[in-house]
Amino acid sequence: NREKPEMIIVDLSLPDTDGLTLVRKLRSDPRSVKIPVLAVTFYPERYSREQAIAAGCDAYVVKPISTRTLPDLVNKVAAGK
Repeated sequence: NREKPEMIIVDLSLPDTDGLTLVRKLRSDPRSVKIPVLAVTFYPERYSREQAIAAGCDAYVVKPISTRTLPDLVNKVAAGK
């Protein structure tokens, strides 16, 4: 029996597909549908918060990411807040 991750952090700019497509696939799979997803991007003009949430992300952050605030954000997303 494999363990499931508590959360998935996905960069929306991926080499072979975009992260929104990946998140939609995750949300359509019963094994990952309930795992919280945090989207990160360096291109908010290409990948908006609204698009990320519509694709199934639970949270969205634009890079560069503050190392001071990231742990709190990760904890909130993992807790479903």
